[in-house]
Amino acid sequence: MESTNDTGGCPVMHNGSGADEPSAGTPATNREWWPSSLDIEILDQNAQDVGPWNGEFDYAEAFQELDYQALKEDIKDVMTTSKDWWPADYGHYGPFFIRMAWHSAGTYRTTDGRGGAAGGRQRLAPLNSWPDNANLDKARRLLWPVKQKYGRKISWADLMVLAGNVAMESMGFKTFGFGGGREDDYKPDGSIDWGPEDEMETWDRFDENDELEGRLGATVMGLIYVNPEGPEGQPDPEWSAQRIRQSFSRMAMNDEETAALIAGGHTFGKVHGADTDEHLDAEPEAASIEHQGLGWSNSYGSGKGADTITSGIEGPWTAEPTQWDMGYLDFLLDYEWEVHKGPGGAWQWRPKDDELKGVVPDAHDASATVDPMMLTTDVALKRDPDYREIIERFRDDPDAYEDAFARAWFKLIHRDMGPKERYLGPEVPDEDLIWQDPVPDVDHALIGDAEIAELKEAILDTDLSVSRLVKTAWASASTYRDSDKRGGANGARIRLKPHRTWEANEPYELSRTLSVLERIQQDFNDARDDDVRVSLADLIVLGGAAAIEQAAADAGYDVTVPFHPGRTDATQEQTDVEAFAQLEPKADGFRNYIADDPGENWKPEEFLIDKADLLDLTPAETTALVGGMRALDATHEQADGYGVFTDRPETLTNDYFVNLLDMDYKWEPVSDSKEVFEVKDRDTGEVAWNATRVDLIFGSNSRLRALSQVYGAADGEEKFVHDFVDAWTKVMTLDRFDLE
Repeated sequence: MESTNDTGGCPVMHNGSGADEPSAGTPATNREWWPSSLDIEILDQNAQDVGPWNGEFDYAEAFQELDYQALKEDIKDVMTTSKDWWPADYGHYGPFFIRMAWHSAGTYRTTDGRGGAAGGRQRLAPLNSWPDNANLDKARRLLWPVKQKYGRKISWADLMVLAGNVAMESMGFKTFGFGGGREDDYKPDGSIDWGPEDEMETWDRFDENDELEGRLGATVMGLIYVNPEGPEGQPDPEWSAQRIRQSFSRMAMNDEETAALIAGGHTFGKVHGADTDEHLDAEPEAASIEHQGLGWSNSYGSGKGADTITSGIEGPWTAEPTQWDMGYLDFLLDYEWEVHKGPGGAWQWRPKDDELKGVVPDAHDASATVDPMMLTTDVALKRDPDYREIIERFRDDPDAYEDAFARAWFKLIHRDMGPKERYLGPEVPDEDLIWQDPVPDVDHALIGDAEIAELKEAILDTDLSVSRLVKTAWASASTYRDSDKRGGANGARIRLKPHRTWEANEPYELSRTLSVLERIQQDFNDARDDDVRVSLADLIVLGGAAAIEQAAADAGYDVTVPFHPGRTDATQEQTDVEAFAQLEPKADGFRNYIADDPGENWKPEEFLIDKADLLDLTPAETTALVGGMRALDATHEQADGYGVFTDRPETLTNDYFVNLLDMDYKWEPVSDSKEVFEVKDRDTGEVAWNATRVDLIFGSNSRLRALSQVYGAADGEEKFVHDFVDAWTKVMTLDRFDLE
């Protein structure tokens, strides 16, 4: 958490002397010309591979060829080989690498699952130039010889967080384990909203109740969590504790995990504020070309080592900054601390008496000693009664403390990876953790083609409509978030709390549908004299497939919706209710649904694009799915048929596109809010259909209209049917990592 906001401005994110400026006359982009136009470009990243491999590289396969232990030894060697161009504090880069790993993973937020260590996005803007990441460009350069040696067998994303693990182990701490499998991105994730501010280290993201608004995880633009000086630059520990609790909870950490992370992390290393930030040049993205991606050039003294400026805060926390011990808790709890401004001009805390004077060796001069310090965020743990109770318990029970930190750290660096089956490597822990959303292993033979046909027939013989079956399958599968690989149909959690009560899922009708499907499941399983069984999770998805095949047949198309059995049914005990509550759809344009309070001040069509991105959909897949859901009358009961532009509902036709594009109709808003529209015959004025903004955007937005015209053409229906089936199958299998 190295950063400061002493002036209210940005201490490091500025164009310093020598920074290259954009060329005059650079043409404006479409977004600059028409900023109010719906931005669907974030969906392009789901269709494009901008990396160097052209889809011909399997990272998991390459990782398995890695000499994992040799890699760890090479990382250790780097950590204890100090370089003159960036000298190691105390001769050990371990704390530096821990900060790099923490700040790579710590961008994760539960609200939308975005951020985190996956992608290795700390290498890219804006993260590479955030004030909180100042000088971490050097940490990655120190690791380059290791990355260069092992090449594509280890991603930057894995390497950066593994380096943090290895660092802790080299300093006497036993980690909980490590799972690889994070692939590298080669372009920033354009879907992530980092905040509303247009200046770094500002904080225009709190409501009148001091609650963090929106989906944001950090309290300050350009920082990972909170300002270490204190909220809004004020050294107020009690207020700081409130901000810490808000920010860390959005990273899926409870009070105990938060306290363990702060205390454990601050057991290692020091912060750097030899002088004020006036000596710093531009950040990497603004630095001159000759700096080759390095930023924050420092004109103070040597510009490195003892003269390093990162945050404006200076000093170590403990007497042995490269050793795991109880020093942090002992110092914090046993001594009184007073606030003052350090040499970097930032608020920090020093011991009130002389007992701790000179107890810490200097980081670069073996003949010198220094005093320890604390941040406002450290003193917050002591002042807040709930945090204090936790850290006092930790001090009384060092083993419990070590275990809590190990588990919290493991959670921090793996929280965005999804289920454990995605983890690679020899250090994956055997223990199933509830935040990994475990599902039972398959313990029976799977249904084959004959059984699938039998079950489809049984489903279609019930009174469940095509619409109802499609809506149930969609509600089950579309909870998936590609951002953190959570949710989806596997586990059949739609029948458990909290999913079964969500308004978006029409709880009453859902309960009735599940009862029918459960009866089919029981009858089928009870009738078998072999080991073949079907899970409810599979049956829900199969019901959607059967309904779509029937709807396609009614339109004159013989299609088979691909189906892959193998899902299992999770228990309520395997379901983290609080964490899963974050997945509740407050808006789902595919179902034409939006809650009374969706949580964001967005237009309905913007919610649609956000949902489509979380489902890893392209613009074309999004268009096909919306058109198909409308044709199948699979909209939410709230919508009351809005968008169903057809006289043949539950038939898989391209009527939605045909009628949307028909110039015999005109569209009129029913109120000034322009949320709901009547689709009228131009000649008679008769209302043909009703629509929402989500419906009309496929005719209004130029890119979406171009796609709609493909599907609405006289020869477009067959393509539409097949594209819908392909997109539907993709959504149904997004969480089937076992199929990869």
